[in-house]
Amino acid sequence: MTGQTYCDRLVQDTPFLTGPGRLSEQQVDKIILQLNRYYPQILSNEEAEKFRNPKVSLRVRLCDLLGHLQRSGEGHCQEFYRALYMHAQPLHCCLPSRHALEDSENTELDWAAASRELSDRGPVAFLACLGLATGLALLLYCCPPDPKVLPGARRVLGFSPVILDRHVSHLLLAFLTDDLGGF
Repeated sequence: MTGQTYCDRLVQDTPFLTGPGRLSEQQVDKIILQLNRYYPQILSNEEAEKFRNPKVSLRVRLCDLLGHLQRSGEGHCQEFYRALYMHAQPLHCCLPSRHALEDSENTELDWAAASRELSDRGPVAFLACLGLATGLALLLYCCPPDPKVLPGARRVLGFSPVILDRHVSHLLLAFLTDDLGGF
C-alpha cells in the first residue's frame, strides 16, 4: 500500500459514496446493521437507530455515518470498508481510493518490469558483449605507438604498457591510417 490509511480513503471516497444513486437505502441499512450487530463497539444501538432514521434523508444519514466513522478511528473505517464490500461490491470496486491504489501498484509493477528488460537477454549475450568490448579495448590500448598513425588514434594507442602480436597491431594501424575509406 502507499501509506494511505482507511480514514484517508474514507475522506477521499465520501463525496463519491454520498453522490445520488450510489448506495440504496437497503444497502446503507445492511451496512449499519452489520456494524451494529457484529461490532457494537463501532455503532451502539442508539447510533444505529439514529443512522437508520427514515425521517432523515439518506444522504444526510450517510454523511453523518461516514463522519462518525472518521472521528472514531482507523479500525472503524476499515470495518466500514469490509461491510461495504460485502453489501455493495460493485460500488466498492469503483471507489476513487481503490483506483488510486491500483494505479500506484501498477506503476510499481511497470517500474519492476522495466528494470528487468535490460537483463532479459541472458548471460550469454552479456558475456558476448563483454568479450567484444574487452577485445576492442585490448586492440586499441595494446598497439605500440607509430608515427604513421593519425594524431588522435596515436594518443589513444600510445599509452599502452602491453604489446600484442605485431601482425594484429599492423592490421589495426593500417586500417586506421590509409584503408579507412577503402572498404
